[in-house]
Amino acid sequence: MELRKDPITQSWVRVGQTEPPPAPGGCPLCPGNMNVPALLELPAGRHAQVRVVPHFHPLYRVEGEVERLPEGIYDRMRPVGAHEIIIESPDHDANLSTLTDAQIALVLDAYVQRITDLKRDARFKYVAVFRNQGSLAGAEFEHPSSQVTATMFVPRRILYELRSARRWYEDKERCVFCDIVRQEERKGTRVVDTQGDYVAYCPFASRVPFELWLQSHRHNHLFERPLPGANRRDLAALLGRSLRRLEQISNAYHLVVHTAPNTITPKSMLVPSYWRTIAEDFHWHIEILPIVEQRSKSYSIKEVYFNALLPERAAERLRQIDPQPAAKSDQKTERHK
Repeated sequence: MELRKDPITQSWVRVGQTEPPPAPGGCPLCPGNMNVPALLELPAGRHAQVRVVPHFHPLYRVEGEVERLPEGIYDRMRPVGAHEIIIESPDHDANLSTLTDAQIALVLDAYVQRITDLKRDARFKYVAVFRNQGSLAGAEFEHPSSQVTATMFVPRRILYELRSARRWYEDKERCVFCDIVRQEERKGTRVVDTQGDYVAYCPFASRVPFELWLQSHRHNHLFERPLPGANRRDLAALLGRSLRRLEQISNAYHLVVHTAPNTITPKSMLVPSYWRTIAEDFHWHIEILPIVEQRSKSYSIKEVYFNALLPERAAERLRQIDPQPAAKSDQKTERHK
């Protein structure tokens, strides 16, 4: 198993396959089947709602040396990093969208604590939190869960955002994400919902139908370091309503938290140029990409997306959807049909 870098796209690709351990009887994330110690429990104690555990067959491992090696013009290294599972509820039949605002806030707090802890390791350049919902999205577990990875590289999509944000800041001395939110709120046609410091909107150039972004009104480059006075419960409420809206369109989606890279680097390394103004030019956000079309042309040409639905119409339809949760018994019955 190793990571190989594409010299044209600059993407790192993990090659090789791990042999997963024998699956235990029943769901491996249910409390009765859990046989590994938790890295984090919230609230602490035997009645924890959220638990974070090491992944059973991780893509990246903390142990060992990186072993960066050239192969002619190519670069490769061992997949050193971290890979964890955030178990969002002890209830196998729950879903992130069906949890209360307080419970969702605990899940977000787990995101914050794991990003913060993993960034203390100067080897890790980026910490990603993501959630794949539904089989079409490649969900690994039926139990409600998210995942965290820490890598020795910054993912290509994040690099694109960092470089674009830096160029915008160099030209205008403003954050491009803040400019986008201000314009979206003035226009209003693509804004779906707001609460407190946070807004949910369909991006102007949405890649897929009903793509939704959540971010703060106030400038902040670090998801894991909330601004003074920020209310995480407001973000939890907005996220819950957004997911309930989207799940009436599609049961499958990808959710990814975009935060700034780890700017703690070994003393022997120079700080990359795109980090020098990062506190001013970057802005954390959450991207949610529903999977609506099973035969979509979205990825027929890489990096060029085909979206048949105008984001203005997507936002209008999402605004019309009642985001209030149905009765819990009804939700469970629907899922077991």
